Amino acid sequence: MNADKSIKEGIVGGGRLDTALANVLPNLSRERIKALILDGALLIDNQKILSASSKKYEGKTFTLYIPRPKTDKAIAQNIPLNIVFEDKHLIIIDKPAGLVVHPSAGHADGTLVNALLYHCNGTLSGIGGVERPGIVHRIDRDTSGLIVAAKTDAAHSGLSTLFASHDIDRQYLAIVSGRPKKAKATIATQIGRSPHHRKKMDVLEIGKGKHAITYYSVERYLHEAALVRCTLETGRTHQIRVHMKYIGHPLIGDQVYNVRQKCIKSRPICSNFGRQALHAAVLGFIHPITGEKLYFESNLPADMQELFREAII
Repeated sequence: MNADKSIKEGIVGGGRLDTALANVLPNLSRERIKALILDGALLIDNQKILSASSKKYEGKTFTLYIPRPKTDKAIAQNIPLNIVFEDKHLIIIDKPAGLVVHPSAGHADGTLVNALLYHCNGTLSGIGGVERPGIVHRIDRDTSGLIVAAKTDAAHSGLSTLFASHDIDRQYLAIVSGRPKKAKATIATQIGRSPHHRKKMDVLEIGKGKHAITYYSVERYLHEAALVRCTLETGRTHQIRVHMKYIGHPLIGDQVYNVRQKCIKSRPICSNFGRQALHAAVLGFIHPITGEKLYFESNLPADMQELFREAII
């Protein structure tokens, strides 16, 4: 066997060829198999096949040559992780505030991806042909809480579908400035890049942004503040931070969307709170490979617990 490739063999099932192979190769998505077929990696009865949509090969023997995953550009780093769930398909982390999720300009290393490359060494099957964890959603550096990453191509594809169809239960806890008049409400707007500040997002006119829906409910009214639970139907960049600012109750400590009122009036309780008071508290979904119902909760981190205690009336 070629050291640069792995070989998968079996019997083709019914239906489209790429779908039939995905059914017997659970670590590969249909999209990945389709790409391999188009690259000439599939033999059926020792004949190279280049059509992923053909339905005429049921019952025949296939051989699929899968290139070894390429090494990700990011380096593996031994960064401690709080793992709440892991199997051979995916991993769920309770991320601390301050940890960047993905390498980017200004954050070439020291990220969650670097940590996952180290932790998952030898267990990543390759996302799109690259040995890397599949990040299907991100939470901001200064937001704490639950985040899921895929370890296989098929899990990555399945999770992406769940997020695209909004079949994910994502709930956040936030401590906001002021006391919302409505204890429960739905915020539905268009969100896009701010025309005045390219590093910020903003509520835009219809047709100029992406549809965004947040459901919020007040968990407890505090002194000139409130602990609110925000449930996402969509997942736009900075959605909760933008939406709470839009209704006049920006997150305490938010250095981008609450620059004029970083602390609760008349009480300097957040003078040292250097991040947005936002925590990804709930993550629930159907496992894209096993079909198991997964549901996880994360308690408020210590800094938000202290902020909450100081703000109690």
